[in-house]
Amino acid sequence: MKSLRQIRRLLVSLALFGVLWPCAARSADQQDPHWGFATDLGLWTGTTNDTTFAMGFGLDYYMDPNFSFGGMALFTPVGDLTQVGVAGVAKYHLRLNGGFNLVPFAGLGILHADLNRGSGPSKVDRNDTSHFIPLGMSLEYQVGPKIAFSTTLMVNLHRINLSPPVPDDNSSVALLFGIRWGP
Repeated sequence: MKSLRQIRRLLVSLALFGVLWPCAARSADQQDPHWGFATDLGLWTGTTNDTTFAMGFGLDYYMDPNFSFGGMALFTPVGDLTQVGVAGVAKYHLRLNGGFNLVPFAGLGILHADLNRGSGPSKVDRNDTSHFIPLGMSLEYQVGPKIAFSTTLMVNLHRINLSPPVPDDNSSVALLFGIRWGP
């Protein structure tokens, strides 16, 4: 219950930040709709197997310079836990002075977790699939007209139930670092 309260505070803070700070935004040049690609590496904490290495990929369709939507995939490729989340995501690109972009996003999709840990009588071999609601914020730095470095903090809401002795997993946090092409 305490973590749900912290998540709500984070979301309210992010929303207020986005509403109260638009005066710092610079107007983006008008562009034709185009596609963009993202790739990330980082850590996924609060999973059923504690903290794991994570990889992320995204494909965005930019309707205009300030709004995009598309698909996002986040997964853990190594270790006892294989976890794959896929979601459709909408993003708002707040373009700030100095080449920085603040990008809040929200999405909806599915998350599958497969935990294979230990051997013998204490072996854990369970899996579950759940809804997946990624909510987060990226800070991008434009290094060129079509490329940016990015840091992303994402809160993931889901309900993974792998049965005892593994505790239920209702939320997790991912911290990712990556590159954006076509932002």
